[in-house]
Amino acid sequence: MIRILTILIGALLLTYIAFASYFFTEIKRNDICKSIEIVVKDSLDKHFVTKTDLTSFLKQKKIYPVNKLMTEINTDQIEQTLLGNEMIALVEAYKTPSGILKMEVEQKIPILRVISPRGNFYVDNRGTLMPISSRYAAHVPVASGYIEKGLAVTDLYKFALFLQGNKFWNAQIEQIYIHPDGEVDLIPRIGNHRIVLGTFEKFEEKLDNLRLFYDLVIPKMGWEKYSIINLKYKNQIVCTKR
Repeated sequence: MIRILTILIGALLLTYIAFASYFFTEIKRNDICKSIEIVVKDSLDKHFVTKTDLTSFLKQKKIYPVNKLMTEINTDQIEQTLLGNEMIALVEAYKTPSGILKMEVEQKIPILRVISPRGNFYVDNRGTLMPISSRYAAHVPVASGYIEKGLAVTDLYKFALFLQGNKFWNAQIEQIYIHPDGEVDLIPRIGNHRIVLGTFEKFEEKLDNLRLFYDLVIPKMGWEKYSIINLKYKNQIVCTKR
């Protein structure tokens, strides 16, 4: 008798578990996305995109998730679509059991602004291009002159990345100018002179020589002594007096 009762209780328990599992699965399948929560990282420092921008972008692409079944929402598609925005570096989208779609968005980090006949744009720290924003201007070195996009994402990108990682030169170099023949000039923030870099080949070595010149010669001669400091010749610094 006890054995029969035990079997009966076990059968009822298994039936309940199966029913509850089916019932709650059906509820989950019928869950509706109630809202979206968007976190834009570094939004206090950079203002390239806002929550409103991203919401409008999703609506424009017809993948706005609110009021859709949670099972029909493709988070991979949402991530890839938002990455189509040239201001965005990374996106992570995920669903919560409470019916909310959450998104964490990381904006691109510009390290150089390019102003040229080929267009005005930023180069970011990953070596990709960014459009100019009407909402926000990043305080980064400016490169102007005859700049093709191919140069912007190769030699210029490497040079800008170097400046970003070097406290002294990042503070000193204000502008980069590219001549039609590819020659490079640098305009410093301190000192009324022009720096002729030549090409970007071995630019670190050239700037090391210039730093030594700044440390040893400028204290004696003064910042106003020279109009041009030429670094293009190997292991030489040729100066033009004002």
